[in-house]
This record gives sequence, C-alpha cells and structure tokens, in this order.
Amino acid sequence: MPEKIPYVPDDTSYLDITLKAVILGAIFGVIFGSANAYLGLRVGLTISTAIPLAVISVAALRVLTPILGKSTILDANIAQTTGSASSSLASGIIFTIPALFLWGFNPSIFKIGTLAMFGGILGVLFMIPLRRALIVKEHGVLPYPEGTAAAQVLISAEEGGAKAKNVFLGLGVAAVFKIFQSFLHLWPEKIYLKLPVLKKAKLGGEPTPALLGVGYILGPRIAAIMVAGGLLSWLVIIPLIAYFGENLNLPLLPEAELSIAEMSAEQIWDKYIRVIGAGAVAVAGIITIFKSFPTMYNSLKMGIRDLRSSKGNMHVQKKRTDTDLPISVLGIGALIIVILIIISPQILGINTSIFIRVIAALCIVFFAFCFVTVSSRIVGLVGVSSNPTSGMAIVTLLGTSLLFYALGWTDIFGQATALTVGTVVCVGASVAGDISQDLKAGYIIGATPKRQQSTELLGVVTSAFAVAAAVWLLGESFTFGSQTLPAPQAVLMKTVVEGVLGGDLPWGLVLIGGAFAVVAEILRIPSLPFAVGIYLPLSTMTPIYVGGVIKLFMEKGAGDNKEKLTQRKEKGVLLSSGFIAGEGIAMVLVAIYAYITKKKPMGIGLVWPGNVGDFICLAAFIGLVIYLIYKTKK
Repeated sequence: MPEKIPYVPDDTSYLDITLKAVILGAIFGVIFGSANAYLGLRVGLTISTAIPLAVISVAALRVLTPILGKSTILDANIAQTTGSASSSLASGIIFTIPALFLWGFNPSIFKIGTLAMFGGILGVLFMIPLRRALIVKEHGVLPYPEGTAAAQVLISAEEGGAKAKNVFLGLGVAAVFKIFQSFLHLWPEKIYLKLPVLKKAKLGGEPTPALLGVGYILGPRIAAIMVAGGLLSWLVIIPLIAYFGENLNLPLLPEAELSIAEMSAEQIWDKYIRVIGAGAVAVAGIITIFKSFPTMYNSLKMGIRDLRSSKGNMHVQKKRTDTDLPISVLGIGALIIVILIIISPQILGINTSIFIRVIAALCIVFFAFCFVTVSSRIVGLVGVSSNPTSGMAIVTLLGTSLLFYALGWTDIFGQATALTVGTVVCVGASVAGDISQDLKAGYIIGATPKRQQSTELLGVVTSAFAVAAAVWLLGESFTFGSQTLPAPQAVLMKTVVEGVLGGDLPWGLVLIGGAFAVVAEILRIPSLPFAVGIYLPLSTMTPIYVGGVIKLFMEKGAGDNKEKLTQRKEKGVLLSSGFIAGEGIAMVLVAIYAYITKKKPMGIGLVWPGNVGDFICLAAFIGLVIYLIYKTKK
C-alpha cells in the first residue's frame, strides 16, 4: 500500500502542541465526561465524543482568536485529543464504581479518581507499541470511523462555525427540556400504557433528549434490536411469569416475601427479569470476546513484532509524524502504577493485605494489556460506541473472582477488591479505544503521535478527579440503583462478582438469559444490544428506538443525493450529541443543587389532573422530535 500523505506535511512550521489547546481540551473534556457519566448511569451506554469535540474545538479556537491568537488545525486536534480522554474515563467508572455504593461502601472522590487515573494511564501506555501496527500498517483495513470523521471535520475547519452551531443548539434545547422536566417538574419523567389481555404487560417511555439522541447516533438497526429485547421482557416474559405464577401461594425465589400474584410488573422485572437480563448481557459479552479472539491474537502478535522491530531501529531517524513516546515510558509508567497499587492499602478494595494487592496488581496488568489490544482493534472496525467494554469488564471480573475464590477471598472485601480491579481494566480498555480514534485522526491530519499520547496522558491526569467528582455527586444526590440513576452496568457487575464469590446467584435465571443471547447469535442478531434491551427497562428503549427510526427516514429522504445525505448525517449526529451533553450537564447542575440543599428538587408544585401530565409529556417529546427532524433536514 502506498504511504499515506498527511494533510499537514512532516516538515511543517506549525507548533504541534500549545497550552491553549490543552486547557480548552481539558475544559471540554470535563463537560462531556460528566455528561457521558450521567448517560452511562442512566442507561448503561456511553457515546464517542470525538466528532462533537472536534467541531467545538475548531469553533472555540476561532472565536477566541482575538484573545489567544491564530490557531492551527494541529491546535484543534490536540484540544479534541485532550478532551476525548476525559469523556472516555466515564465509561470505565460508571460500569463498576456504583456497585461499591450499593454494597454500603462510600469510596471517596480521591479513591474513584485514582482508580480512573491508573486505568487511563495504562490504556494510553499499552497503546504506544500498537499504534504503528493498527493505525499505520492497517490504514486501509481498519476505518476507525469516529477518528476519520473527526479528521474530516478538522480539515474542513472553515465550516467549523456552522457545524458547531448544531451542537450548541442541541445542548441548549436539551438542557432547557431537562430543567423543565426534572427541576421544575412541569411534566412526568415516565409514561406508561397498560395493555389488555396480556397479564401485567406494559408499554412505557422516558421521553428525554439524551435517549432520543442516543437512538439517532446508534442508528435504526441497533435501536430496533435493543427495543426488541425490551419487548421480549415486558410483553412476553413478564406476562408468562404472571400467567403461570398467579396461582402460587408462596413466593418464588429470588423473591422472598410476595407471591407472583401480589407483585407488580415493575417488581417482577426487578426480581426476575433483571437477573435474566444480567445473564444475557454476561453471556453476550463473553461471546463478543470469543469472537474477538482472532483479533486479539493477531493484535498481540503484531504488537510484539512491532515492539521488537522498534528496538532494532532505535537509532534510525524517524519522521515527526511517525514518532511515538519511547517504549521505556510504557515500562516505567506501568511499573510505577503497579508499585503504587501494592504499597497503597486504600486504592484497591478496602484495607487489603499486601498479598492480595500483589495478586490484584498482576491481574490488572494482564487483563489491561489484553483488553487494550482488543479494544484498540475492535473500535477500528465498529467504532467506540459499539466497543464491548462491558464484556471485557465481565471477563475481567470472572477471571479475578475465580482466582480470589480459589484463594479463599470470598467475603465482601474480596468482592470489593475484585470490582476495583475491573474498574482499572475497564477504564484502560475504554481510554485505549478512544486514543485509537484520536491517533487515527492525527495520522490523517499529520499530527505528531508522541504529542497526542502526551496530551492524552495529561487529559487523563487532569480530568480523572473531575469526572470522579461528577459521578460521586450524582450518586450522593440521586442514589445509585434508583429510578433516576439505575446504574444498570454496575448492578450487572455486582451480580457477577456476588455470583462467583458469594454463591447466592439464581443460576437458573442467569442461564435462561444466557440462552437468549445464544439464540440471538444463532439468528445472526448482535447479541450484546439484544441482551442490553432485555436487561434495561422497556421505557428506556422506546425513545432510543424513536431516534433510530428518525435517522432511517432522514437518510432515506435524501435519496441518491450524496451531498444531502452527508449533510443530514452530520447535522443529526451533532444535534444528537448536543442533546446528550445538554441533558447530562443539566442533571449535574440539578445534582449540585440537590447536594447543597440536601433535598431533591420539588418543582413548582404543579399537579396535573388524571392523565393530562402524560399527554403534556408526550407533546413535549413530539416537539423535540419535530425539532430534530426540522434541523436535520434544514
């Protein structure tokens, strides 16, 4: 394959890193990281922020030109790289940390931030020897969709102002919508419709901007698969349990007090469906990892081979655009983190012994290196939003928990230690997937890899505690596991650890869920989104499906006009990203209010008679849908 010619030549006079770019990137990263944290705690999903951050970076640097001076495309790229590091930290934190709160522990912001920082640093460091193998040598094979799109946004920087407008419009509309809904309580946050004939069957919806935006970004196929999983739970499994269990006089385990006839649909979902869904997600995650094993093996082999060749060419002068951080930085950095974990009893678990910390540190290094490799390659094919981070976390927790079980560390403290091992690995895999997209964008543009790697490390260190604070504040204000903040992925990870170390998991229900995942794979349906649909409430899936359907009609409406299709794709994704960021920021502000006043917002005291509130909620959501369609088509 001919060598790729970057947009900015190797011998450019441009500065490839500036303080203004790093500071702006860190600020944007904290904002989008907090929003991503809220989204993950709300629905168990996070999105890639590479594209909106690229757009906002270009626009902000242009607006600030009179103050900060003229900026270049490399400035915008560094700002985007720094910012995206912050937002990817949220994925690893929200998948695991809330489980510690659910167990009754109350980890400090420092502890959460330290775990995130260690994972983020390992994710960046382990990606260093893989860059040339994945980004350069497979340039025509691995598309890295978000990285390529971000590069195109930066290259067409003269359009940056107009594009950024869509992000800010979406952000403003979503923030106002969510303030009206969750702070002023002008309409309910959920609406339900009971169905006749089917026992305890319900259709529901949570009409929010973030879920609508997630659906648009995921697209119609994944959104449809997710809502299909939800329909299976609420229109098939719950009615079946209600039908066959209505004559049982005694509770059916794992429920210990109420009979099936006495339980509501929500209680059946909580006691049975959620366990079935957990099994489905766990098996789907493991299947995804097994399917990725050839990718993992090839990536490890190429990474080791590239590492050996780089040692042999240490004295060869390299181009600016092909210069990575030295391999010694990887070795020294990883060693420092291992030593800090071993000598610090309060980082992993709760007051762990030095022997446990040694074993845990070795588990972290092993699983982090393996899954950084997997994550970096998978996102090259399917993008960050489809990266099976939860599957990697499940495998890590299973492996660590089985090892702890063999060593007899099965109490609550052993469970907490296993979970925090999963936190570090999960953050590492998430950040590695993100920096892979950033390095792809830099490769197309002509950035200096070692500068990108340095700013990604800086972004991790500077924002880990800010994102940790946002997660901690949301938990303190709304309570993890509540309807407002269900933290579904963390509940799943808690279930996995308790099942292995506690031995009290209803394995029958878990294996039923696993069977659903296997059936989906046999039918060539992506099992992970289908399993997530089973696991999460149907009310969460319906607005996601609406977003996917809107994207389908918008793209079909463009016909054969490729220019119109591209414009609609860009506008829709940017508006949707704004929706997600706006709702996330609004809820962080509401959380700050709740924490300061020590009470949740009570609204303005408006009470709608009958079902009027539901219709107003539906009307507000329809207005949001119309706005998304109008701005995407305009």
